[in-house]
Amino acid sequence: MSLPSDFLWGFATAAYQVEGATQQDGRGPTIWDTFCAIPGKIADGTDGSVACDSYNRTAEDIALLKRLGATCYRFSLSWARIIPLGGRNDPINQAGIDHYVKFVDDLLEAGITPFITLLHWDVPDALDKRYGGLLNREEFPLDFENYARVVYKALPKCKNWITFNEPWCSSILGYSTGFFAPGRTSNRAKSAVGDSSREPWIVGHNLLVAHGRAVKVYREEFKPTDGGQIGITLNGDYTYPWDPEDPRDVEAANRKIEFAISWFADPIYLGKYPDSMRKQLGDRLPEFTPEELALVKGSNDFYGMNHYTADYVKHGDGNPPPEDFLGDLSTHAFSKKGDCIGPETQSFWLRPNPEGFRGLLNWLSKRYGYPPIYVTENGTSIKGENDLQEPEILNDVFRYNYFKDYVNAMAKAVSEDGCNVRGYMAWSLMDNFEWAEGYETRFGVTYVNYEDGQQRKEKYSAKKMKEIFDAVIEKA
Repeated sequence: MSLPSDFLWGFATAAYQVEGATQQDGRGPTIWDTFCAIPGKIADGTDGSVACDSYNRTAEDIALLKRLGATCYRFSLSWARIIPLGGRNDPINQAGIDHYVKFVDDLLEAGITPFITLLHWDVPDALDKRYGGLLNREEFPLDFENYARVVYKALPKCKNWITFNEPWCSSILGYSTGFFAPGRTSNRAKSAVGDSSREPWIVGHNLLVAHGRAVKVYREEFKPTDGGQIGITLNGDYTYPWDPEDPRDVEAANRKIEFAISWFADPIYLGKYPDSMRKQLGDRLPEFTPEELALVKGSNDFYGMNHYTADYVKHGDGNPPPEDFLGDLSTHAFSKKGDCIGPETQSFWLRPNPEGFRGLLNWLSKRYGYPPIYVTENGTSIKGENDLQEPEILNDVFRYNYFKDYVNAMAKAVSEDGCNVRGYMAWSLMDNFEWAEGYETRFGVTYVNYEDGQQRKEKYSAKKMKEIFDAVIEKA
């Protein structure tokens, strides 16, 4: 059971979750700044205006990465720092570019390979107000392409690029349930605007086209000289049938992954949306024009995989409501015969199930022809962790066991099953702003004390990560 000697491992974060400094050096507002200001949208009424203050603590964060032994670091850029209004004819903010140029230089000097996400949900608010942001099929992909070009030009030393983080979340949570910015939904108790039956599918389509445009620019204008690689990061859980004896549950378990992952991965690898989605959604799922399909098909150099948990899946009644996005099914923590997916965590959606990680790596590899995979997020919250004080809060044995079990499952998928996994980035380097859950839920291997000047202290899991990987990576 081993991983290749050149296997990269490290940690991941996202701009709005860690940077803070939302008013500093010319950054423009994002849809998350706007969303957080609406009372009741964030569990503890907080926002990302200070967060971990990482914008002002890059040296501290790099020293932490180095101390933990990380060989790579995935972070996202704030589009609104680089082009405050976001558009292709809007002014560029040099201070924003300079910040990230220095950060990449400093990471490389410390021997840490940067993985940059261009957009981790924080769309410039001006684009949302100007033309509906992600809902605009013509404008958004062109503005994203322009932003991507500006960034590639400024950061030629970065060789690993991710266009979007989890387009499923942007589409479904932003435009169906209204749980995330910009908060559009058919539920009028939550939002005055939105159509959960149509808008998420339009947004998903537009994100795929924008991804394709950004990849084409990189491959044609930058890859020949810079030699890097580019892909998209998709999220999804593994599934087991609630009743393995019921063929309808077996089918529904597969369909759940298609609605979550294949919605985006099938067009990229196979050139079409999954049949199961077309069957249920009909003309609510947009059709690719020939030009769009040429941009999207074949647009991944690698598959970015965000993965946390698994579910038991029970088939629906064949008559899903128009706002259904799961695929006419329900998810459960317990199977028909009473088996449990895994122990509870602070996150209602997350129960550890390392076998499911190996299962999903195999599912993806078989469906998409064994592509190179980078695990761009994997990690866990701990039930009640935020209620603990120091030093108890630093003793996250539960998280350490999660990482050990998941990394070992991944190593088996590589060495025994032939999956082509090249790197792994744990979520997260530090506790941070957990979107709609505010600061109540912690995912970090490093404790951040928000009451005491954002000081960082390594938890048990942080100190053990190198040991976990040393045990499975072949010596060069």
